[in-house]
Amino acid sequence: MEPLIQLAVMGLLSVAAAGLAWRAIRLKHRLEWSERDRRRAADELNRRLSELFSLQELSYILSGSLQLDRIVEQVVRYTMRFLDARGALLALALDGEGGESGRSMLQVAAAEGVLAPLARRAIGADDAGLVARSLTSDRLELVRDPSGAPTTLVAGLAVGSAAAVPLRAHGALVGTLVIADPRDGAFPPEDVRLLSTVATHAAIVIANARFFEHVRHAKEQWETAFDSLSEGIAVVDEAGRVRRANRSLATMLGVPIPGVIGCDLGEALLGPSSALPGLLAAVRQGGGAQPLVVRSSALGEGGGGGGRGGRTLRVNAARIPVPAADQSVVVLVEDVTDQQAMEAHLIQSEKLAAVGQLVSGVAHELNNPLTSIAGLSEFLLEQKELGTKDRGHLRVIHEQADRAGRIVRNLLTFAHKGPAEQAPVDLNDVIQRTLILMSYDLKLKDVTIEKHLAPLPAVLGDRRALQQVVLNLLNNAAQAVTTNPPGRPQVIHLSSWFDDRVRLRVADTGPGIPDDVLPQLFTPFFTTKEPGQGTGLGLSITYSIVEAHGGRITVERPSDGGAAFLVDLPAAPAGAAAAPRKTPEPQAAPAVKRTILLVDDDPAVRRMVKALFGREGHSVEVARSGQHALDLARTRGYDLILADAQAPARDRLFVEQLVETQPDLRDRVLVGLGDVPPPAEKALARLGVRYVRKPFNLREARAAPRRCGRAPRTSCGPPR
Repeated sequence: MEPLIQLAVMGLLSVAAAGLAWRAIRLKHRLEWSERDRRRAADELNRRLSELFSLQELSYILSGSLQLDRIVEQVVRYTMRFLDARGALLALALDGEGGESGRSMLQVAAAEGVLAPLARRAIGADDAGLVARSLTSDRLELVRDPSGAPTTLVAGLAVGSAAAVPLRAHGALVGTLVIADPRDGAFPPEDVRLLSTVATHAAIVIANARFFEHVRHAKEQWETAFDSLSEGIAVVDEAGRVRRANRSLATMLGVPIPGVIGCDLGEALLGPSSALPGLLAAVRQGGGAQPLVVRSSALGEGGGGGGRGGRTLRVNAARIPVPAADQSVVVLVEDVTDQQAMEAHLIQSEKLAAVGQLVSGVAHELNNPLTSIAGLSEFLLEQKELGTKDRGHLRVIHEQADRAGRIVRNLLTFAHKGPAEQAPVDLNDVIQRTLILMSYDLKLKDVTIEKHLAPLPAVLGDRRALQQVVLNLLNNAAQAVTTNPPGRPQVIHLSSWFDDRVRLRVADTGPGIPDDVLPQLFTPFFTTKEPGQGTGLGLSITYSIVEAHGGRITVERPSDGGAAFLVDLPAAPAGAAAAPRKTPEPQAAPAVKRTILLVDDDPAVRRMVKALFGREGHSVEVARSGQHALDLARTRGYDLILADAQAPARDRLFVEQLVETQPDLRDRVLVGLGDVPPPAEKALARLGVRYVRKPFNLREARAAPRRCGRAPRTSCGPPR
């Protein structure tokens, strides 16, 4: 029995020992598994901590920069490191993404590793690769072909496996982040989560950086436009002090921009004036204030302070739409001095043009009567049987007719009538000759001339007309200084120089020009002289001549008194032809009886011409009309054809038809010029016929038939 019991006990002990051994083995295995799990957990924890630290580092780097290039480079570099990938790229969506086929919709902003060759590459909408396709997806896309076939990223580039995640921020597509060939060629769930986390954070940072770029670019554009405007702009606070100013305003004030900030704008622009504060107050109250146009005594002639004369400014203001507590106002300042001068010049030109049309018509109506009065009175003065008293009366008539003729010629000059010579003219020579001409008169008036003439290029124009300009200005200055009180010098300063234009300045030490006279200075018939002392045409004629030569005349009032007239003219172009030298007239030929055809519709002129030439023994035949004169010229021979410039023949000028139909008679034609419209003037210039100005004197009239005696019958014109 006992052996059985022992055997049973031994069996139980064996079973217990076996159970204990199995439990020990199982415990050992569990301990080994726990160690592996612990190590695996520790490794995973370490990896996640490393990724967390890397994400924190990336977040720190991205948050510390707004430079888009640096941000995308860091995102690509860190993503490659997180996933241990062989390549990565980040492509940004261009403005207007997803357009027509072939249009670039993505730009690779950064690429590393095996994808580095794609850096800066543009990817079109028609590209079938993963990069372009990812834009149409809302979530991360993983691509790995089970067969091991490569995955196409873009045309011409494929990888083993890739992941693409679209970058979206605030509902807008920013771009796409692509990872190629990660470790083990696969993307475990934790890597997918990490990639999504990086993409989410990167999208926001990139969107902010792009927004910052847009804002910075817009700011630069605004500042460039702000500083490029020719008008001065300032932002002023409630006290009227400048908080911001552009370059034009600083130039206007003559100080650098930092010197403008903080200054009182009203005082800097207008000096002690309440005009600008009143405008600012009206704007702040919400009223529609009108722009302020004011003469600034604080600014000089060329801008900046301290000058004489000042500048005319137009000042406008508008309230900045900001919270009510801020009373800032933007002020726009325009220097309209030159604009006003141009407007005044235009008004003066229009006024002169209107008066010119009037005086042109008046001159036309006066020319023929004056021609007959002057001619017949001079004709009668040659009669020997006249008594002394009658001769005196006739002489007065002739002198007054001659005076009226000079006024008419001045009127025609003012109205730009009559052909003008166009040739290079030495203005300094004109000045010198005019001074010689006036020297005796200036000496009698005790007027001193101080001249400073610099070398000048020639100007293109009419020498006689330019001499008239100099003569008028010197006469005007001489008359001004002769009214000076005793002790004040009677000096005329005359200077010339050349910068971009030929300039002449005539200044005097006279009493100056009153404010009420200045606006009417160049108005025809306006004069401050006593009745009978002047016609009021001198300066208006000067103005017209200068304008006809492409120049300008302005008046200055120096601070030390007197007046100054400044004439500027364009220089003659290179290669301008010099004026032809006039051939001296030969001695008159012996008197020969001539046959003369007269074409003029004024009975008084016809009477005067017939009386004059009849006494000389010439035969004068009067045509009834222009057409009649053409018929006579075809059927008869004439030594001289004396015709009015405007004599018509049907719908054209008589002279024009005559010369075109019978060109051999051109040198036998003498045209009487009065008021000639521009078309007729051009026609006469083209024909090249001789002319005499109405009212003409007997010497000029008698010289015409005598010239015919110096040439064959086929030509009695002047020597050529």
